[in-house]
Amino acid sequence: MKASIHKILPYILKPLSWIYGGITGVRNWMFDHKILVAEEFDVPIVSIGNITVGGTGKTPHVEYVAGMISSSYNIAVLSRGYKRKTKGFILANDKSTPDTIGDEPLQIYRKLGPRVKVAVCENRRKGIKEIMSQFPDTQLILLDDAYQHRYVKPKINVLLMDYNRPVYDDHLLPLGRLRESAHQTHRADMVIVTKCPRMVKPLDLRLISKQLALMPYQKLYFSNYEYGDLTPVFPNDRPYYVDLNNLNSEDSVMLVTGIANPRGFIRHFNRYPFKVVIAHYPDHHDFTRADIKELSEKFAKMPGRHKIMITTEKDAIRLAYNPYFPAKLKPSVYYVPISVKMVQGLENTDIISDLCASLGH
Repeated sequence: MKASIHKILPYILKPLSWIYGGITGVRNWMFDHKILVAEEFDVPIVSIGNITVGGTGKTPHVEYVAGMISSSYNIAVLSRGYKRKTKGFILANDKSTPDTIGDEPLQIYRKLGPRVKVAVCENRRKGIKEIMSQFPDTQLILLDDAYQHRYVKPKINVLLMDYNRPVYDDHLLPLGRLRESAHQTHRADMVIVTKCPRMVKPLDLRLISKQLALMPYQKLYFSNYEYGDLTPVFPNDRPYYVDLNNLNSEDSVMLVTGIANPRGFIRHFNRYPFKVVIAHYPDHHDFTRADIKELSEKFAKMPGRHKIMITTEKDAIRLAYNPYFPAKLKPSVYYVPISVKMVQGLENTDIISDLCASLGH
């Protein structure tokens, strides 16, 4: 029965994708022909986003760009603050929580604040105006996840594409994961292919470049992730300091993920000999009391003399502020910080240098 459903499902979803594509196509056509108007601002705007639902690495790349150019520019990062429980413009500070500004903006602030201002506002135009009103010396604003938000006209549009899910092999929602047609890559000034393998071959890069068929004015870059050392989620609760290399086949690790695409995170731990238990939840998952109870019970049943729980950097933000997390489990919970590393591409170019040149610095 399930096999039959999987066979007929594409035929059901394809017409819905056509309808969805028609709606997004008309919207983009209206912006292209100035029927819907994009507002321009005196301050340079750099938009970093994608046309795929989740999992391309927006937050780490925003952190990378903001961190690299904050020494040259007075920067602000503006996000809508997805899944926060507040409304309007809010500036991140040391008292911010995932409920007030969202997990990703809080992650950015904890890494880059206060040298980089981080704010959230569901209305991007209002948010930009508020930043400039409060901080008129701001020289650059990074818009997080704003490729579809065409009511603001950025000076530079940066599009992210997952190496493992190229847009040219995908389909529009709901048949695939595209939020708009792959043709809309033409709006990008810069395209970054993210999550590349560590030993990616030049031939593979050339094939991607050929498939994307970018215009001469568009620049192509490639990146992957570097994983840092284990970091306690609850540093004030006397964590057990653990070296993964000292764990053996008799030990156990629970990987807790609430991100769109956990494959890369899980794959990172395949080289270790310990037993792995996976607990995966939807992207931006708000862990309930029942979820925490389930995790605690599953953790208690795990075999091994040594056992720990490892989560992603984004999930660590939510777990750290979770009121239901048991005190006895806190010393055993870690996250792995990630950072973006640019891969040598087809040309000897540097995205930060190119961004600064395009901004006139």
